[in-house]
Amino acid sequence: MLPSFFIAHGAPLLAIENNEYTKFLNQLGQTLPRPKAIVLFSAHWESRIQKVSKVDHYSTIYDFGGFDPALYRIQYPAHGNQEISKQIEDLFTINGVPFELESDRGLDHGAWVVLRMLYPNADIPVIAMSVNSKLSPEEQYKIGKALSELRASDMLIIASGGTVHNLGGLKWSDNGQVDQWALEFDDWLAHHLNKWDLPSLFKYESLAPNAKLAVPPYGKEHFIPIFYAMGAADNHQKATLLHRSFRYGNLSHSIWQFE
Repeated sequence: MLPSFFIAHGAPLLAIENNEYTKFLNQLGQTLPRPKAIVLFSAHWESRIQKVSKVDHYSTIYDFGGFDPALYRIQYPAHGNQEISKQIEDLFTINGVPFELESDRGLDHGAWVVLRMLYPNADIPVIAMSVNSKLSPEEQYKIGKALSELRASDMLIIASGGTVHNLGGLKWSDNGQVDQWALEFDDWLAHHLNKWDLPSLFKYESLAPNAKLAVPPYGKEHFIPIFYAMGAADNHQKATLLHRSFRYGNLSHSIWQFE
């Protein structure tokens, strides 16, 4: 059975950088068993009702501005799989998860930055999924849990976001020092993820140190994908931190494996 993952997609520049994090992602894609398909929840696709992509071929969305022109030349021509989209429809129906199908939207950079490093050939079917930061963590977890059986069919479930994501607090000069407040929040998160302490995790906004800095209201959509990934591994409830580093003072580059 394949694990599920929470993977940080960082800043868009990550797509053309060569650093310890990009090297780790490249290696991870080479060591994982080849999945039948990838179901990916992206922080950059928000909707009030759960969206499920049902497309044959994805366009590449450049949902950012003012960056290196090389970023806008990147293509990730992934394809979908109608049969697997239908499986997801059926699972959501059985588990009482409201959803809508999306037949036009391409892959945003929350999806293709990660996928391109894991699987550069774009030869594995992708089912893109939205996230909803207005739901409670319990409800987000439930959506992931509804898809847990896909892992037994060699499908890889990825949630893309960032555990610490405060754009207003970034230090673009990046002197290599990490803000203490970011470390304290991420250490708290790691402690409770390792224990699979759902009661505490679901109340992270009031319990975690520096939660308002690490997960500001305008950046909440980047944190909450972790609950979708956890839900998909509810049957065993084991969390493993595979990588953690920081850029720009506090932007987390973390990879959590759930199984």
